[in-house]
Amino acid sequence: MKGLWYQLKSVLRDRFCLMTFLLPVVVAAALHFVGAVDFSALSELRFGVWQGDLPEQAVSWLERYGPVTVYPTREELAEAVKEPSTNVIGVEAAGNGIKTMLAGDELELFRQTADTLPDLYEQQNAAGQTVVHILERPDVLAGLQDMFIAAVLIVAMFMGCTFNAMNMISEKEDGVALINEILPMTHSQYIMQKLFVGFICGCLSSMITVCICFGLSLQNGALMLVMLVLSAFVAALMGLFIGRISSGLMVGVVYIKIVMLLFMAVPILGFLVGTSQPLLMAVSYLVPSQAAFEGIMDLSTGSGTVAVKDILILLAHCIGWFLLYIGLSVYQRKKA
Repeated sequence: MKGLWYQLKSVLRDRFCLMTFLLPVVVAAALHFVGAVDFSALSELRFGVWQGDLPEQAVSWLERYGPVTVYPTREELAEAVKEPSTNVIGVEAAGNGIKTMLAGDELELFRQTADTLPDLYEQQNAAGQTVVHILERPDVLAGLQDMFIAAVLIVAMFMGCTFNAMNMISEKEDGVALINEILPMTHSQYIMQKLFVGFICGCLSSMITVCICFGLSLQNGALMLVMLVLSAFVAALMGLFIGRISSGLMVGVVYIKIVMLLFMAVPILGFLVGTSQPLLMAVSYLVPSQAAFEGIMDLSTGSGTVAVKDILILLAHCIGWFLLYIGLSVYQRKKA
């Protein structure tokens, strides 16, 4: 237990490790807060008219679609339309109809509305007899928010890789690794100490992140816990590989970035592109984060059926990478 305590103290002194531990938690809290913000006001239609130009009937018709602001002069209306921070659509009289005024920097939604508005005004009598079905406005950010939360959770799950790698590299540079070789400690004890540190820190960070972002049922919560444990174990093993092969801090940072980029890019690209080919899916499962990401997205919808398969894939990764590391360690010791 003393060895584990010394390992934890060494990690607590490393600012890079502490930042890696806290970053997913902070980002998860930020995403959770952003998810509670209503963005519907950003797409609300706003109209501007100048006083005495449009009849009251036309102004009342515009108010059915959004708030109308009356400006004293046409120049003030033009200034309001040109204001970059707003999407005000200027409306003027054009004979018996209306015409719209735009600045040119509006979103596509407002440009389409401005183009359609005059024709809609001319056909308002016919449109009034039409049966209107109001559809629910889709939440554009909902799917992306789930993806962002899953990506942050992937970072939290696989942060044990950073912990172990940075800890082993710092021991090499400080000469502690030479001292460890002459201590009365077996090679298996050394491996278990390193695995334990990265594993525990990765589990804690990911559990805090899950508690912030998800409200899971008891069954799905148990599946998520198993997934967290397996992912953190795989990440700790990755950290051992990086720490062993890295000759210095900068080399280790490069390896960590490559591994984390691979862990993030494969599942996110698969989600955005929508890979459906069995061969590509099988290849993507060679990266442990693909199964973790897929399981998180499945559990976020409340299903849990796909998560069982992903847990089995993560379990295979744990066994395979652990046996590979043990085999390499035994081979290097015999060779030495």
